[in-house]
Amino acid sequence: MSATRGRSGGGATTSGCGLKRRNAPQDHEDSEVMNQDQPSTEDWCGRFWNGMELLKDVTEKKHFLPTGLEDIDTLLGGGLRQGQLTEITGPSSSGKTQVCLHSASNIAAKQMGLIMYLDTSNSFSPSRVATIIYGIADLIGQRGFELQPKDARLKSVMKSIICESVFDIFALFEVLHQLEVSLLNDKVNNGGSKVCLLIIDSISSLLAPIIGGKYPQGRSMMISVAVILKKLADDYNLSVLVTNHMVSAGNGAVKPALGESWKTVPHVRLMISRENNICTATVLKHTLLASGRTAKFVAPSQMFGGSSPRRP
Repeated sequence: MSATRGRSGGGATTSGCGLKRRNAPQDHEDSEVMNQDQPSTEDWCGRFWNGMELLKDVTEKKHFLPTGLEDIDTLLGGGLRQGQLTEITGPSSSGKTQVCLHSASNIAAKQMGLIMYLDTSNSFSPSRVATIIYGIADLIGQRGFELQPKDARLKSVMKSIICESVFDIFALFEVLHQLEVSLLNDKVNNGGSKVCLLIIDSISSLLAPIIGGKYPQGRSMMISVAVILKKLADDYNLSVLVTNHMVSAGNGAVKPALGESWKTVPHVRLMISRENNICTATVLKHTLLASGRTAKFVAPSQMFGGSSPRRP
């Protein structure tokens, strides 16, 4: 991997692309210090845009990054839109992590830019990435790519994926802050490529624990995370992809976690369910397309193959 995994305790870690960060505070009492650096509620409102700025934003910035899953890309109008936050939600084992891995692998393999992958539950699997890469058929004809042996091909992809372990909200604030500083100073690059995709798998595992009595400022911290992610997406033309789990809605129904406050945050919300190897993707929210659109597709074999050993 091109990055050193985050660890608990003091000191600092450095990624392979020069992204330096000190380890985040572990005690929730440090939240007062962290909150001093968080955006004010005024930043949440943003600024006014005139018509020409909106047109330029759409035509010059908001391109799509293909996930490599053709049916999902078609459903979303092209893939993950740059400058926006996309949420993948669904029950356990529905394929949320696999969509993240497939998106990272496809974008890295096509040399579209670097991917920052924030892993909150040790779900990142290099062996699964390898399986995906070897199965991407449309890369065979890409110039120069077919000349690479499998190992060199995989190494090239892995160098484009910066992976960090993030296990609490404070570590997330720290990594996002350091990412923004590095992007501002143009220090996160690899051979001229810049970060184009930020993945957090999963955002709910970090935010759900702070929404409650233990963290009185939990909801404000959740909104602060939302502000930072959308600001990174807009300022640096990133596509931000996060995953969210489902919770009970009563009467046997389920709904995305994190409540009504978070519901308004994603620009795009896609729900995935799976029965055997048949997946159903449903658009819950989209800035350009009607909600309720669905697509059924057979999951690629590499998405739901045998489980890969996770790193300790």
